[in-house]
Amino acid sequence: MWDPRVEEMPPEELKRLQYRLLKTLVYRLYSFSNFYHERMRAAGVHPDDVKTLDDIAKLPFMYKSDLRDNYPDRIFTASQDELVRYHVSSGTTGKPTVVGYTANDLEIWTTSLARSLTACGLGRGDVMQVSYGYGLFTGGLGLHYGAERIGATVLPIGTGNTERQIELMQDLHVTAIACTPSYLVHLGETAERMGVSIKNDTNLRVGILGAEPWSERMRTGLQDSLGIRVFDIYGTSELSGPMFTECTEQQGIHIWGDIAYPEIIDPETGEQLPPGEKGELVMTVLKKEALPMIRYRIGDVTMLDDAVCACGRTSPRIMRIQGRVDDMLIVRGINVFPSQVEHTLMGIPEVLGSAFQIEVDRRGALDSMLVRVEMSRDAFSDKITDLMRVKAKVTHDLRNSLNVAADVELVAPGTLPRFEGKAKRVIDRRVY
Repeated sequence: MWDPRVEEMPPEELKRLQYRLLKTLVYRLYSFSNFYHERMRAAGVHPDDVKTLDDIAKLPFMYKSDLRDNYPDRIFTASQDELVRYHVSSGTTGKPTVVGYTANDLEIWTTSLARSLTACGLGRGDVMQVSYGYGLFTGGLGLHYGAERIGATVLPIGTGNTERQIELMQDLHVTAIACTPSYLVHLGETAERMGVSIKNDTNLRVGILGAEPWSERMRTGLQDSLGIRVFDIYGTSELSGPMFTECTEQQGIHIWGDIAYPEIIDPETGEQLPPGEKGELVMTVLKKEALPMIRYRIGDVTMLDDAVCACGRTSPRIMRIQGRVDDMLIVRGINVFPSQVEHTLMGIPEVLGSAFQIEVDRRGALDSMLVRVEMSRDAFSDKITDLMRVKAKVTHDLRNSLNVAADVELVAPGTLPRFEGKAKRVIDRRVY
């Protein structure tokens, strides 16, 4: 472990620490932040009302719209002289979100990733290829500093130029890669076309994958085909960037309790849900200086496990992200997440479950959903009977999984677009 004193802290002691940090944070923001003072006053809550850790539920939520409405820096609680860096997210609508960092914010971010990468079995002697974007995006720099902190050697290659990435992976004896799941699939396919086996012709043994939802079946497929272990990483630009990973047990993402406090809520009512129930992730960052976050509604769908992990770490874990509340499709009254589609397709060997596209439209008064999916190279055939058999299987399995009918279109291998950044799986043509 990177810091056993904190990572193995007894649960009750950890809760006492979290309460002290929360109390300090709430008093600081009530006293020095106009935004939080007004938000708490409107909610009828005072810092003195926070008498236990459970009283966090009395505090108001924070939303991404708050960051956009206060663009660029009106929520910041650090002066310009204290800031050492900005990152900016790429919003799809309206203004982007700007995140400022003090030197201490960067230190906490780096420490969080040092713990996380150590939990994945990485350390001195490893060579990490960082294939996330650098610059305004938080992914590349976050993994870069975390890897350097644990003594690994960093290859800061960024995105794109996949053939060159594979050559350098071989020449520099890369042992770990950090990238999106869809890019690792693309990298594996490109290597195969180059006559390179990631499993046999490289030293790669670990993948740190995030920035988009992916399924357990996709993990199994990548581990089997590439001969490596792949770990889920989690974070958002607003929280600082990617901060938390699974450990070698691969049974959930550790949220370091001295850094952040996670909650799961019902996205409709805002009520807290107990461990084991699926809902929307809400995060409070307990030690952030430049851009504090109290009860930030992230919009990701997951569940919480507060049991001590088999690895000995005591911080709570969130399970694999299953989608986003705002990305959820409602088709004929049924909630559909792209991750559900991927999970189903990954279980059908005749198709390439990582290469699919969902198109939603409206025929008259009824919604329609079309799922395009690539055939696997081994199963691809020009025989109509073979194609009809596979299409019937895909249609049947999707119906059973989603509880709503979907049309299926099988396409040739390599037909659908590949993505170096976040995969874009959904086209919604409905007009409301």
